[in-house]
Amino acid sequence: MKRRVHSEEVTKAAIQKLKDRGVTILDIAEIVFELQSPYSQNLTLDECVDSVENVLLKREIQHAILVGVELDTLAEQGKLSEPLQSIVETDESLFGIDETIALGASLGYGSIAVTNYGHLDSEKIGIIKNLDTKMGEKVHTFLDDLIGAIAASAASRLAHRIRDYEDELTTAFFKENEKMIK
Repeated sequence: MKRRVHSEEVTKAAIQKLKDRGVTILDIAEIVFELQSPYSQNLTLDECVDSVENVLLKREIQHAILVGVELDTLAEQGKLSEPLQSIVETDESLFGIDETIALGASLGYGSIAVTNYGHLDSEKIGIIKNLDTKMGEKVHTFLDDLIGAIAASAASRLAHRIRDYEDELTTAFFKENEKMIK
């Protein structure tokens, strides 16, 4: 019988996969801070952690982590069929599926997330640089891009929330403008 997987189980599994691969929420939050601090002088690392945690609650992000890390792990173990094994193991530059999954995961956070992801993919900031498969012995073909997508999404989420705060825009807007929106 097929089993419905509870959201909490998926969330825990995705976060555990990151942890197992040596990535912490703080590692990602530091990238978010580097991306967003030039635009918000009062930004704190705690706010970045909170944003990363909220991004990690999204199913699209969780599923991308589970699929990507699984493929990286299987490649490390030599368990993929050829030519996929060699392509993933070497992070073949024309492969692109790793970036496609990461980019797809970041689309839920708009154009800021997409442009931030592109920046992180080329610049390899923070732990992303340490995870680059071409630089180490482990296979992180998917993980480095996924971390970029999570950080990019968290930074975009923060950018929008900071602007809403500055403009004092809250859900009270809908109550105050009920006639306009009906």
